[in-house]
Formats: sequence, structure tokens, C-alpha cells
Amino acid sequence: MTALTVVVFLVAYLLIATEWTHKLLAALGGAAVLLAVGVTDSEHAFYSHETGIDWDVIFLLLGMMIIVGILRRTGVFEYVAIWAAKRAKGSPLRVMILLTLMTALASAFLDNVTTVLLIAPVTLLVCDRLGISPVPFLIAEVMASNIGGTATLIGDPPNIIIASRSGLTFNDFLIHLTPLVVLELIVFVLVLPRLFKGAFAVDEDRVADVLRLNEREAIQDTRLLIKCGAVLLLVFTGFIGHTVLHIEPAVVALLGAGLLVLISKVPTRHYMSSVEWQTLLFFAGLFIMVGALVRTGVIADLAQAVGEVTNGRPLLATMLILVVSAVLSGVVDNIPYVATMSPVVLELTKTVTDPAHGHALWWALAAGADFGGNATAIGASANVVVIGIALRAGHPISFWEFTRKGVVMTAITIAVAAPYLWLRYFVLS
Repeated sequence: MTALTVVVFLVAYLLIATEWTHKLLAALGGAAVLLAVGVTDSEHAFYSHETGIDWDVIFLLLGMMIIVGILRRTGVFEYVAIWAAKRAKGSPLRVMILLTLMTALASAFLDNVTTVLLIAPVTLLVCDRLGISPVPFLIAEVMASNIGGTATLIGDPPNIIIASRSGLTFNDFLIHLTPLVVLELIVFVLVLPRLFKGAFAVDEDRVADVLRLNEREAIQDTRLLIKCGAVLLLVFTGFIGHTVLHIEPAVVALLGAGLLVLISKVPTRHYMSSVEWQTLLFFAGLFIMVGALVRTGVIADLAQAVGEVTNGRPLLATMLILVVSAVLSGVVDNIPYVATMSPVVLELTKTVTDPAHGHALWWALAAGADFGGNATAIGASANVVVIGIALRAGHPISFWEFTRKGVVMTAITIAVAAPYLWLRYFVLS
């Protein structure tokens, strides 16, 4: 059964990575095969915390998707983007910096896929008015979303998986990863002019057109915006204080979504259309496959092998996880990678006596997977979404055009993360 489980998982993983078939079909197909042959069963697949679907992850994403679906109707994201373009006085470089920083900030509190879905259409509008190619802006924004999403538990799906496996809280992510993300964003802004050299030439007449845009016209429903703001404040308060309140983030998100649905009176079809059902089902299939690996002992064996390679040296293990995570997350989507690797890291933390070193292993996994998602066009879900938006708008982004920039940015972010982890958890701890 162990060999069959590995084969099924690797085939599904290959299909996901190469996109020979839809990733949802690959994940659910792999899960179905494992259920059909008896490697796992309904008890382990649906009810076990160790080997089954992580419902905390599923319902946290569902709640936030509903909230964002309602928030989308206010026009607040368009307002902010136009406001930023005007404050930048039409300078393409300043527009790029402002939009990427806003994307990074939004991605820390909203799923980065949702963030780029909202920001990308506005970017296309602003670039069209300026008469410049939106491709560099879209690539920069998706990179910023992957960097900014690293800062919080809810910012990037891999972080949600890590939190669920490790028991780390929303506050833990804020305290340990946000300082690193701030540092990474400073470096990112400094690198932008060189990374996208030649992308900032603009016609002055076009600049005047942008400055004539009225951002206030973007707000479609002021009363709904106030209601959304109040609910989001409550939700984020719940996220931050959930250890005191003893309410899990998934429950907070669902309560917030339910409250907003109740007070907004937005028709069901409008916010439910924003729910990424394919993503949620993809997660479900993935969790079942990874759970089968745990149940058959594959994960424990892999953890033991990694432990033998590092010979009980937590610093070496931390750096190995950081680099390997960055490389592999650039080749395949970082969601299935983290779902596979998190049980391995959990086993490794059990062999570490210093809690700071145990934390370093988890932060190395998060940083490596999240930053590594920038390396290629298929490294993160947000990358795929933006490339699709650009193609539909008539501005195709090739795999290699993205990768040439992404590999450079990933190498830089990992080069910054490595000394941060070493200093904070092995020198100053």
C-alpha cells in the first residue's frame, strides 16, 4: 500500500505541476483512487485531524472569500488604486511602487489570489491611460502579493496550512514573519527600478489624463463600505485575540461572513460567485492524499531521512528547508508542497529541544514556500491568476518572461531571509 500511495501522489503532483490536466481533477482523482483501493477511508479522510481534510483551512478561506465578495461591490479597491496613481502624479515608477506596496499590505490581510484579482483590472486601466505596458506592473504586483502574504496567518494559503499543523497563532506570524516581510519589501522597492528597467517611459499627455480621473466615482455604495469596514475590524480583532477569546480563526471568519451577509442584504448570487469552490475542493483532495502519506508512514520516513542528513543540527535543517522550499515551490504550486512538507517539519520539531530552533524550522518553511512562489509562473496560485487576466486583456505574459524576473527576486528574498533566521533564532535567541 505504501508504494501505491507514493505512486498515486507523485502522478497527481506531476499533473498539478505540468498542468496536463486541471489541478482539481488531479487532486480529487488521486484522493478517489486512494479511497477506492482502501489506503484510507472515510473515518481517516473526513474526521481525523492528522490524516484527513483540515476543515479549519477550508472554512477560513470560505469565510474570507464571502467577505471579500461583498467588499468587492463597494468599489473601494478601485478607489485606492486611482488615488495612488494620482498621488504618484502619473510617474510610472512611483505608480508601480505604490501599487505594489498596497498589494503587499492587502495580501497580508486578504488571500493574495483575491488581492490580485481586485488590483489587476485597475492596474490595466491605469496603464492603459498612461499608454504603457501593464506587464511589468502585473508581475511586480504578484511578486508583492506573495511577499506581503507571508506576513500573516491568512495572507497566503501555505501559511494557513502551516498554522494548522504547527499550532502557531495569528500573533505568532505577526511577531515572527512581519519584520522579515517589512525588510523584504524595502529591498524589493529598491530593486524595482533595475528589475524592470526600461518600463517607465511615458507620454506627458497621458499623465494628464490619469490626473483627471476622479477616484470618488469608484465608490459605488458608501453605506455598504462602512458596514464592511466595521465587520472587517471585528474579524481582524478576532484573529489577533483568538488565543484569549478561545475562538479559532476559521470560526471568526465564518461569523464575520455571516454577520456581513445579514447586515449587507447583498443578494446571495453576488457574494457566492466570489467563492473559489474549485480551490476549496482542490484543498480537500490534497489533504486526503497527504493524509494517506502520513497514515502509511511515508512522511515519518521522510522526516527521519532529513533528520539523518542534518544529523540533528537545527541550523542546517533550517537552511536546508528554506532553500529546498524555495526551489521546489518555484517548480510546483506552493500549496501542495507545503501540505506535503508540513508533516515532515512537524516530525523534525519533535527532535529539537530549543523552542526557538523549532520555530525557525516552521518560519523557514513559510518563507521558502511563499517567497519561492515568485520564481516561476506556476509557483503560486496568484501567479497563474494574473497571467490569465493579462492574457484576456491582450497582454500575454510568457512563462520565461515571468521566470526571468521571478528567479532573480526569489534569490534576493531568500538571501535576505537566511541571515534573518540565523540571527534571530540561533544568535540572538
